[in-house]
Amino acid sequence: MNGLAVTVDFKLEPGEMAAFRKLIDENAQMSCEREPGCGRFAVPVSKGASDRIFLYEIYHGRAAFDTHLEWPHFATFNKTGADLVMKENVAKFDLIFEESSNKR
Repeated sequence: MNGLAVTVDFKLEPGEMAAFRKLIDENAQMSCEREPGCGRFAVPVSKGASDRIFLYEIYHGRAAFDTHLEWPHFATFNKTGADLVMKENVAKFDLIFEESSNKR
């Protein structure tokens, strides 16, 4: 497997969850629909913390992720969302195994 997993843990500015959700929901949807190199884009929200949101993305290699960073929907998210984020922690991982339990 030649994939790349990317996680981003966002701590948002107080009261900005709704605005950030609108941006990230659109970015995630468009990434899945338009980017052939995007294999997964999950957006879990922390229970009990109104200022935390997490991204888990899988790309079909580093080149697919680099292409993701060039798409207009990502540029809009990145530019507009910057003022809504207090802190973000990005991590990248080589994906050595992925399997889905939805084989039914």
